[in-house]
Amino acid sequence: MRRPIDSLFGRLALLVVGVLLLSHFAGYALFRLERSQFQNRYAVEEATFLVDAVRQHVLHTPDQPLPSRVRLVDPSSKDVPALQEGSNTPLNHFLEDVRDRMPPGTQVRLGEPGKPPTLWVRQPSDADWIVVPVQPLRPPRSVDRMVLWLTIIFTFAVMAALFAAWQLQQPLRSLASAVARFGRGQPVPPVPERGPRELRQLTHGFNQMVQEVARTENDRAVMLAGVAHDLKTPLARLRLRAEMMDEVKVRDGVVRDVDSMTHIVEQFLVFAHDGADRSEAVEVDAQCERVVRSYRAVAAGAATVLTDLKAGPGFLLPAATLDRILSNLLDNAHAYGAPPVVLATARTSAGYTLSVQDNGGGIAAQDLINASRPFVRLDPARGGNGHSGLGLAIVERLVRRAGGEWELGNHGGRGLRVLMTFPFEAVPRVNSMSESAWS
Repeated sequence: MRRPIDSLFGRLALLVVGVLLLSHFAGYALFRLERSQFQNRYAVEEATFLVDAVRQHVLHTPDQPLPSRVRLVDPSSKDVPALQEGSNTPLNHFLEDVRDRMPPGTQVRLGEPGKPPTLWVRQPSDADWIVVPVQPLRPPRSVDRMVLWLTIIFTFAVMAALFAAWQLQQPLRSLASAVARFGRGQPVPPVPERGPRELRQLTHGFNQMVQEVARTENDRAVMLAGVAHDLKTPLARLRLRAEMMDEVKVRDGVVRDVDSMTHIVEQFLVFAHDGADRSEAVEVDAQCERVVRSYRAVAAGAATVLTDLKAGPGFLLPAATLDRILSNLLDNAHAYGAPPVVLATARTSAGYTLSVQDNGGGIAAQDLINASRPFVRLDPARGGNGHSGLGLAIVERLVRRAGGEWELGNHGGRGLRVLMTFPFEAVPRVNSMSESAWS
């Protein structure tokens, strides 16, 4: 099961959203704190200015009336508010800031709650309390218009960041897809060189590597195909001359040797073939049954072949590819394994599987890596009998070319098993028009 967080885009998206969320939250908190402090400083400045203005007014123009919201109160009046201390509120912080701006010994109090907020100030030299209005100190609201704006900005920032992350991820995704195709042995078209400089350099290097590998493979395929093709004519003449020999024993030995050489040449041609299989897709289960019946009829001395076909009609492969895979694996099991040979198919959650297993001695663990390499024979004594060391190499190439993966190993200590897995997306689909025509 794929997890979105495992992809580059998922991690970039998570990083971008986390950073934007943290920055917006920190900015909003700092803004609220700064706004609260600014409001408090403004209220303190305004209050101290009014108190100084009233004091100057009383000192220089005592006969002039005071503004309506400013008054002088006798210290013995019952309207003087009581001293309130001990609580840690924004109003007490406000009072402390006002005291710091006043001369030492100044008394500062707030008016009674429930009425318009007022500030009571009396210096030691003042005869009366000076009462001035103050700006209401409202606590920060839990939700305000700033939250709406920050949400809008955050949404557009996330959308822009995700688009940028997607643009950065697309070249990497194309490159990863090309690497996967290259690993399966499938044709890889040049990958467009897009994105940052380092990514363009990586893509350019990959394209050059693919071109060099393709050129090398093509040269090797041309060489093998040429040699194999040139050998077919003399082998045909050699067989014809062998058939004309009088001595039966010598004739049969030469004919067997010519047949072995012909089989090796045919293996060379199959291995050198690098084109796509354009044969018709057939049901694997049905084709396996036909191949096994034909194998039993032709190879009378071959090992017993059992079938366990459970993939269903949805498992399709090109006919030529499937025939070559089965013929090579059955020949390999007949030559090196022991009966019975089990040919099985199945449908799993990841795709379809095709396996061939014998009950021989298997392959030593240290030789499993070399078993599928071209021209490698694990038993040096098997130099003849038409075996070129290409059987498993051909199977691996055909499986990868068909979009599948293969696994070679000893199954339960009872012989060699070749397990081939074909994802659902790699399996050919039946043409809907053909289906309707048959229905």
